[in-house]
Amino acid sequence: MFALASGAGRAAVAVLRLSGPGCGAVLDGLCRRPLPRMASLRRLRHRGLVLDQALVLWFPGPASYTGEDSAELHLHGGPAVVAAVADALVALGARPAEPGEFTRRAFVHGKLDLTAAEGVADLIEAETEAQRRQALRQLEGGLAGRYQGWAGRLARLLARQETFIEFEDEDLPEGLDAAVAEDAAALRDELAAEIAGAARGEALREGLRIAILGAPNAGKSSLLNALAGREAAIVSPQAGTTRDVVEARVVIAGVPVLLADTAGLRETADAIEAEGVRRARAQGQAAELVLAVFAADAAPDAETLALLETGALAVVNKADLAAPALAGIAVSARTGAGLPALRAALEAAVRARAGLSDVAGLTRPRHRAALADTIAALDALPQAALPELRAEALRAAMRALGRLTGAMGVEAILDLVFSEFCIGK
Repeated sequence: MFALASGAGRAAVAVLRLSGPGCGAVLDGLCRRPLPRMASLRRLRHRGLVLDQALVLWFPGPASYTGEDSAELHLHGGPAVVAAVADALVALGARPAEPGEFTRRAFVHGKLDLTAAEGVADLIEAETEAQRRQALRQLEGGLAGRYQGWAGRLARLLARQETFIEFEDEDLPEGLDAAVAEDAAALRDELAAEIAGAARGEALREGLRIAILGAPNAGKSSLLNALAGREAAIVSPQAGTTRDVVEARVVIAGVPVLLADTAGLRETADAIEAEGVRRARAQGQAAELVLAVFAADAAPDAETLALLETGALAVVNKADLAAPALAGIAVSARTGAGLPALRAALEAAVRARAGLSDVAGLTRPRHRAALADTIAALDALPQAALPELRAEALRAAMRALGRLTGAMGVEAILDLVFSEFCIGK
């Protein structure tokens, strides 16, 4: 199989990757095969024609990314060159790769576990420094290492339970069966805590949503523009100017954030504005963080005040016009006063919600589901009346946990994982 591993379109260099049992024969059909892992300049020929002068690398398996015989052709990046070499590869018996097929073969050949493979995809998609660090930790085995620790504890519990079954009549330590149940409960609680914090890793990978809510003319659109650093929303002294959700993408504390400006919260007979208010309330419910914006020169409205009871961050705008009568972060979107304090508060809030740390955490719903099934199996342990049933509960927990890295029972999820990859990876 082969694929273009570099970006499509005209470029200085285009990289074609090849992998598979017939890779060496295909390479020999184009040029003289170089020494392993040594870049060599070669003329690529097919049917008597010179296709390109390229840098060629040969990686005999299993010492390659996929674990198979592999090669790379560093071509001149013109589309005609890439097309000609691709046609030659097909004529020599190669086929275009499917999305994620290189990394899938690396998984099949034991070069990567499933979480590391997902780390490859996340690293390619990373837009911010924090995302890059999280993906690299996962690629380098941070999550797999934690899994190995949990799996090792489960294996030891199962071994102790099996000992109790096989040697029940022997002189075993007192309370062995009860100790297994106690240790299993402790592991169960640890996994439950991991799931409770799973939203942080997913938030960092997928980004956070911050909704800006408040009464009409509180200066929400001006605040959005100030935080985004551009004129994303129309600003007008006329109440009800914003009737739909206006979004701006920014990076806060290394985390991608979608800021959403919304219609002013009030009851209205205007059908279009009423729909905007409905959407504003929906944004507040869906957002990970809400900025409740008040105008310093107006009395606080009841609906915006109620947002503070749900954990919203109070922002008192227009502080250049009047002294704020409400506790909160005082800012002026017009003059810029107070914006550094607001940005600092947003960074702290985003860090807390994204769980920025050096520990590899769960980053996908699939990870959370595997741990939830592990917990469900461990929850069955106290209800099991027979030692054999308790052992089976531990085996079920090990099978569920094994899905996390692909140690067992992965066929049903492989297509889902690797379908997210781009061609050539």
